Amino acid sequence: MTLAGRVTSEGELIQRYLAPLACTNAGAFGLRDDAALLNIAQPLVMTMDAIAEGVHFLPGDPAADIGWKAVAVNVSDLIAKGATPRAYLMALSFPEAPTHDWMADFARGLGEAQSAFGITLIGGDTDRRPGPITITITAIGAAASGGSTGRHMVGRGTARPGLLLYVTGTLGDAALGLVVRRREPRAAGWGLDAAQHAFLEASYLRPRPPLALAPLLVEYAAAAMDLSDGLAKDLGRMAAASGVSAVVDLSRLPLSEPVTRALAVDASVVSAIVAGGDDYQVLCAVSHEHAADFEAAAHRCGVRLACIGAMGSGAGVTIRDGAGRAVAFGATGYDHF
Repeated sequence: MTLAGRVTSEGELIQRYLAPLACTNAGAFGLRDDAALLNIAQPLVMTMDAIAEGVHFLPGDPAADIGWKAVAVNVSDLIAKGATPRAYLMALSFPEAPTHDWMADFARGLGEAQSAFGITLIGGDTDRRPGPITITITAIGAAASGGSTGRHMVGRGTARPGLLLYVTGTLGDAALGLVVRRREPRAAGWGLDAAQHAFLEASYLRPRPPLALAPLLVEYAAAAMDLSDGLAKDLGRMAAASGVSAVVDLSRLPLSEPVTRALAVDASVVSAIVAGGDDYQVLCAVSHEHAADFEAAAHRCGVRLACIGAMGSGAGVTIRDGAGRAVAFGATGYDHF
């Protein structure tokens, strides 16, 4: 049944649309208390990311996709730390009361993401304030048990010279998807068909971080982080935190068929691939000793993996073309400031 008009109270919004998302966790108390109770007998990994209208999603983007993305971008951080998603807290800020249709679709997207990533809503806050719609999530994951490595989490600042660099999935899909979604004229020049446009848009609207990779990172990776602001920028963060340098070969970057086709006719697409952001894949550093086992384990889990370069001594990130020459980019990635 579709309800007309706007939500008329905070209690209605929570109980009608959000409480059903918390029903599988007894410690959420049906979202009727001021706090939740978690009973997880192991170390926890926690992260927080916000998405805001006009920055992380466009006005008019489907509410279900906004809900999915809000969860997925937080799960992406947990996965890159080797953690298993468990629960999340969510704060919703609206400039005006949302419509019933919008909330129903938003809750549906949250539910779909919960099912995909094994995570559950346990609490949060809602309010009205001037400004864009903003969804802030604090995600909680169960840390690795330690196992043979003794580690509970994979950090970003623990890479060292000589390690191989890997990325999951393909790069640039979401960045080009945003161009398509904005109906920018240059997208028409790429010669892509409707299915390829739909693939790129879906990559932007519904990122899919590689959940199955989390335990493999704890077992094999020396350092890892998720790719949210662009490969060049995020790799620069890893290298700086670790006190090392990095070299990447452009020809080894994993690309989808639509991005490959777009790049063939539009050289500027390379900037979106390297610095566009919104990939929500995993970047990690692995030793030569563990590389073959890591690749085999990822293959068994159905995770696409590509070795794109290596860490070295010194500082900075160098991206080389097919002739081995360093390529300069005007911007290395997204920065809020």
